[in-house]
Amino acid sequence: MTTADAARAAFPHFALPEDHEALREAVRAVCDDKVAPFAAEVDETGEFPEHALDALVAGDFHAPHIPEEYDGVGADALATCIVIEEVARACASSSLIPAVNKLGTMPLILAASDDVKRRYLPPVARGEAMFSYGLSEREAGSDTASMRCRATRDGDDWVLSGQKSWITNAGVSEYYTVLAVTDPDGPRGRNITAFVVEKADAGFTFGTPEKKLGIKGSPTRELLFDRCRIPGDRVVGDVGAGLQIALRTLDHTRVTIGAQAVGIAQAALDHGCAYVKERKQFGKAVADFQGIQFMLADMAMTLEAARQLVYVAASKSERNDPDLPFFGAAAKCYASDVAMQVTTDAVQLLGGAGYTKDYPLERFMRDAKITQIYEGTNQIQRMVMARQLLK
Repeated sequence: MTTADAARAAFPHFALPEDHEALREAVRAVCDDKVAPFAAEVDETGEFPEHALDALVAGDFHAPHIPEEYDGVGADALATCIVIEEVARACASSSLIPAVNKLGTMPLILAASDDVKRRYLPPVARGEAMFSYGLSEREAGSDTASMRCRATRDGDDWVLSGQKSWITNAGVSEYYTVLAVTDPDGPRGRNITAFVVEKADAGFTFGTPEKKLGIKGSPTRELLFDRCRIPGDRVVGDVGAGLQIALRTLDHTRVTIGAQAVGIAQAALDHGCAYVKERKQFGKAVADFQGIQFMLADMAMTLEAARQLVYVAASKSERNDPDLPFFGAAAKCYASDVAMQVTTDAVQLLGGAGYTKDYPLERFMRDAKITQIYEGTNQIQRMVMARQLLK
């Protein structure tokens, strides 16, 4: 074997596995047929996309990450990102179905007892329930350790009082992972516990839906707890370890926000390319102008870089690599910045038409903005990355 042959054997051509490419084709076919045609209506009405949920459940794309032992399909982290990317390409609001199901259940997967997993993961895997995540509060956004929501022990139970803000799919989800302070006098960050709260629990209600810039079909509401009694067997992980579980969760799920951002950006690039090839000015297609070609090249180049970073981070998530905190933050931060730039440039490609609702570009731009904010602002992501570098 020559040196070149040995090198080729050691470093095969980089490509996604065939089953992942087949998965992409399957998800895209479902989304092109049953999700994308309704995306503008979902944005206009702000209604939750039940049609998309039904289509994703039928294809087992609504919560693909749940392991087979809990009735799931056991998709790896990369496959889950591909699902979210393709759904986001069709409808950003709908992509929050698989993304938030993973966010809500990840604390259980990482830390819950087998009993808790067996009670709550199978219904989500079967499409009978959705799962949301309650971490942020009005005065505790980026500073999660300063949360005020309290859980007080009462015999074998816990009594929950307080609120959570900016909760995605609140009111639609049946289950919620909620973080609350269980030892007010304990050390900061080590006095918080995670619980599963059910929609039907007495004392648990929802605030008014937020009126948002984008992702309008995914409801965002407050969670309100007024002496809500939680059985003691709904604690996720150890008492006092909730914040550590929450941060480990975000290391994994920030990668999925990167995937969502890539999907939105891909949709914008696709529509932008199609438009400039058809639109004529000065006697030729707009796509023939060098300035437009440079814009398209930059959009595609940064989008592909973002996609590859997300896929690398997803692989690290699957292996639970020690450098996942850096790569998860980097994937989310870079991909969302790219999505904001690509969607803004795509609006520019269409000129005045891009600024109207006759075309979906302005929706893509509005939807992209939130990816720079939720699951940790991009300023926080840069702090996470720097902290990892300086360890």
